[in-house]
Amino acid sequence: MKISVILAHPDKGSFNHALAEAAVSELTEMRHAVSFHDLYEERFEAILPAGEIPKGADLPPEVRAHCDEVAEADGIIIVHPNWWGQPPAILKGWVDRVMRPGVAYEFAEGDGGEGVPVGLLKAKAAIVFNTSNTAEAREREVFGEPLEAIWRSCIFDLCGVREFRRRMFGVVVTSTLDQRKAWLAEARGMVRECFGGLG
Repeated sequence: MKISVILAHPDKGSFNHALAEAAVSELTEMRHAVSFHDLYEERFEAILPAGEIPKGADLPPEVRAHCDEVAEADGIIIVHPNWWGQPPAILKGWVDRVMRPGVAYEFAEGDGGEGVPVGLLKAKAAIVFNTSNTAEAREREVFGEPLEAIWRSCIFDLCGVREFRRRMFGVVVTSTLDQRKAWLAEARGMVRECFGGLG
């Protein structure tokens, strides 16, 4: 199976990097074909030019490569921190440029864009791993879990990925080494549970 792993965190020593490495390692052990992208390392250009907006637009080679990869993926894993209840700007730009019409979704014939799009992604499942320095109860009760709505409803469900799992790890800033080791083991378990039966 082809699994695409997308990481968005600028610090190579971050727990996000450790989560991504754990996911890639687990997928590799399961003999999946893994495509891994560290968006900061690749210096992915987050700005969506006006010329790229239309379906069928001529895309730069690096963006086309990402589009082709995500379109062919059997599974997707996204790793990023919770910044202001949102993904980092570089990841938002990746979504804007890669999860595009004709790749991730399209509108039915005769629909001018006002209706509900049809998802095109062939991925059977997606996982999002987040980190946060906000306690889980406060995140849920005060902020309403905005990342859950963004990834589950606004992106993956809309693009046709029906099996979705997400785990927010925190509070990272006060976590112990043992906690982080346990979280990495949990993340590996989620990857194995989600993608172990793909076939």
